[in-house]
Amino acid sequence: MPKPSPQASISPPPSSAPAGAPLPPAEAGSCLTALSGVSGNRLRAAPPSASLAAEGCRVVEPVIVEALAVRRPDGPGSIKLVPPPTLSCDMARALSVWFDSALVPLARGALDKELASLRVGGGHECRRRNRQTQTPMSEHATGRALDIFAFQLGEERQGRLEISVEKPEGLVQTRFLDAVRQSACGAFMTALGPGSDAAHANHLHVDIQQRRTNSSRFCQ
Repeated sequence: MPKPSPQASISPPPSSAPAGAPLPPAEAGSCLTALSGVSGNRLRAAPPSASLAAEGCRVVEPVIVEALAVRRPDGPGSIKLVPPPTLSCDMARALSVWFDSALVPLARGALDKELASLRVGGGHECRRRNRQTQTPMSEHATGRALDIFAFQLGEERQGRLEISVEKPEGLVQTRFLDAVRQSACGAFMTALGPGSDAAHANHLHVDIQQRRTNSSRFCQ
């Protein structure tokens, strides 16, 4: 599948956090301390382990992320990550901005539902790209990447809607995923999903890999 057209019927909101977004500035000391101070964020320091400190796989300020704060029409809320991944705190910060400024408005506008949780995988994992033996180290190795397999919307007691990244059902879900992917291309340094290559056929990969310039993006 080619990169989603900018003419998609659902226009993604700006990738930068709007005024009042539930995210402290990057300069506010420890990332974990800053994020922990936001109501709705549920994350904690990851326990020390050899894989978090291994050569080529060191994670800066590793955290386990259970949920990240967002704004709802009726007040503060949060989006769960299932199962909770281990990420660098900087990656958790980037996800927090994206959730609040892009994903929540897109879900509400396209599907008239509140985004409740993401089914995820591939947080920190000490490995090379695409699990090959000769490729450079993956951003997963430093906890600066996340793989998203599905978006879950609505109240669980009312029958939660799950939208699979690999197999959306119908045009509305497809357009929603296209818009999500467009917004990811602005919010992250890398966004790869179905159609980019075989390794990303069933999920959306986002990461904050450092590139030559902050405006450089790899989006497929």
